Amino acid sequence: MPRRFEGRILVIASHNTGKAREIGELLAPYRVQVVSAADLNLSEPPEDAEDFIGNALIKARAAARSSGLPALADDSGLAVHALDGAPGVRSARWAGPDRDFTLAMETVERALAGKADRGAHFVCVLALCWPDGHCETFEGTVHGRIAWPPRGRQGFGYDPIFVPAGHDSTFGEMAPAAKHAISHRADAFRQLVAACFAEVPDAS
Repeated sequence: MPRRFEGRILVIASHNTGKAREIGELLAPYRVQVVSAADLNLSEPPEDAEDFIGNALIKARAAARSSGLPALADDSGLAVHALDGAPGVRSARWAGPDRDFTLAMETVERALAGKADRGAHFVCVLALCWPDGHCETFEGTVHGRIAWPPRGRQGFGYDPIFVPAGHDSTFGEMAPAAKHAISHRADAFRQLVAACFAEVPDAS
């Protein structure tokens, strides 16, 4: 049976301000105060696992140990079907040390040159870990296609080139609430909340 989160403070194990903000928005309706790893000046552990679950666990365990508080980590990425699932777990690395996602998106488009299949999906794994080492993991996905050129200034990362299935707008063009309703992160988050958080959110 999944362990319930019964604390009041949760560390978001990320130095990515866009990702930490998005997770914080998803957690806003619940009785929990969130702080990011950057807020606590926690170091970033090397993400050297071969899959999303492994990397999420590395980050959540490190933040929980360092802070003495429960920590929630997200490892997510873009999997492009014609590129055999790349950039996948290396999605952030395609952006280089400066996290230049304009460069990363251009790299994806160059790699797709001449390929008819522009299908892709986003994957998100959430890992919730406690200082005693116990962890729970949840995986969400959203399918769609790669668009070019990039469109929109909302979101972050590869959002301006990803059009979710059944929509015409990229994630970069969608208002945050619209994206949250259908995203890979929202899918994983719904599973997390159902398993680990209070059944009735407190909006006060």
